[in-house]
Amino acid sequence: MDNATKRKLKKQDQFVALTNESIHWAEQHRRKTIIAAVSLVVFVLAAVGGYTFYEHRTAQAATAFGSAMQVYQTPLLNPAQPVPPGTKTFNSVKERAAAANTQFVQVAHQYGLTKSGKLAEYFAGLTYMEQGQNGPAEEAFKKTASSWDKGLAALGKSSLAQLDEQTGNNAAAIDLYNQLTKDAATTVPPALAQLQLAELYQSQGKTEDARKIYAKLKDSDKDSTGKPGAASQIATQKLNPKAAGGPSIQ
Repeated sequence: MDNATKRKLKKQDQFVALTNESIHWAEQHRRKTIIAAVSLVVFVLAAVGGYTFYEHRTAQAATAFGSAMQVYQTPLLNPAQPVPPGTKTFNSVKERAAAANTQFVQVAHQYGLTKSGKLAEYFAGLTYMEQGQNGPAEEAFKKTASSWDKGLAALGKSSLAQLDEQTGNNAAAIDLYNQLTKDAATTVPPALAQLQLAELYQSQGKTEDARKIYAKLKDSDKDSTGKPGAASQIATQKLNPKAAGGPSIQ
């Protein structure tokens, strides 16, 4: 057998050996490959199913929250302003708040992970507050104030500050208003928080502290055209009560 033939046979043997090794590797890893593929399919299906479930829950939460808001916006009975026959009314704010609160609390508990559920928690606090139930109102507002949603958290802080004012906890209210002036949330603009803080100072007789805030707002609050904004106009009236026909800041 000549050398050329020997080399040809040797290459054929190497090819056969390599082919056999590839087949052997494929057989060994086929099960792992199948398991990995099945796992990927299961993961994708679970992700799609989870998203679909969340979307369904979100829609349910929005519907339930809408029903609660309808109750909360029901008109109060007013003999001077008759309503059409069959229109639902409540005799007082407290009675309406109690009816709406039941639904808001249910939405918050059942759909707490959704945006509507978190909004329901806030409105539960408002309706507790309107019923004079300060403890549950404070708890609800604190939950809202700790929300990752900046706008919702600001609403919680603002309402909690107002509750603190009502219950005489002015130090806590001042702290919350100062936080809101720095948060820059669209739901509670810093200028509004400053006005609320100034009014609290004024009610405490701290007229100089109130005057400083009003003076700052008068000069700094501008609208998109550069003209004095709403907070600036209110501050100007507070600083010039006689011109505005209102009570003096002193």
